[in-house]
Amino acid sequence: MTEVFDCADAAQRAAGIAAAIDAVRGGRLAVLPTDTVYGVGADAFNVAGVTALLAAKRRGRDMPVGVLVGSWNSIDGLALVVPDTARELIRAFWPGALSVIVNQAPSLQWDLGDARGTVMVRMPLHPVALEVLTAVGPMAVSSANISGGAPAVDAAAAHRQLGETVDVYLDAGPAEQGAASTIVDLTGPAPRIVRTGPVSAEQIGAVLGQDPAALTGAP
Repeated sequence: MTEVFDCADAAQRAAGIAAAIDAVRGGRLAVLPTDTVYGVGADAFNVAGVTALLAAKRRGRDMPVGVLVGSWNSIDGLALVVPDTARELIRAFWPGALSVIVNQAPSLQWDLGDARGTVMVRMPLHPVALEVLTAVGPMAVSSANISGGAPAVDAAAAHRQLGETVDVYLDAGPAEQGAASTIVDLTGPAPRIVRTGPVSAEQIGAVLGQDPAALTGAP
């Protein structure tokens, strides 16, 4: 049975986080608040959980799921090599609204979809999400909406789209940014912004000492 917890109430927040941790550890789904939009998540290493996530979103394997982590150094265990550019961006923008795509460590026993040896990683800036992530470890998380639908900026919007496919909804009010994270692909010869979001090309360029136009492929 689906449960919704109001994280503005201390008792419900504690109960909700415990319920979310239990659901994720059991291969089920939880909706989490983040600083960007609400996300629906599963244990990244639980194949049944990730399969349920894709099914809930009506999303194919051709759109692999990203990973949220609860600490800065978690990426060291997920990436084949952490480029210097990734470390510079992590120092500047984590926790926050920036996702980085890196080549994944080949030893990882997970299936996030057809990611072709890469993984997208982010550390969100939200205490509720971080508490769950710290307890369960890396989670496969996607925006809490049906594929092609509007990203959920609050728990009610997530529930309208995903309904009973999710066990636990953690309601922490409207997401601060209200927009999906910026994504930077670091797997090629040069950093490339593949989705614009709250962290601008100008901010990224300033950290990396690069022309923002070059990051976006603009002429």
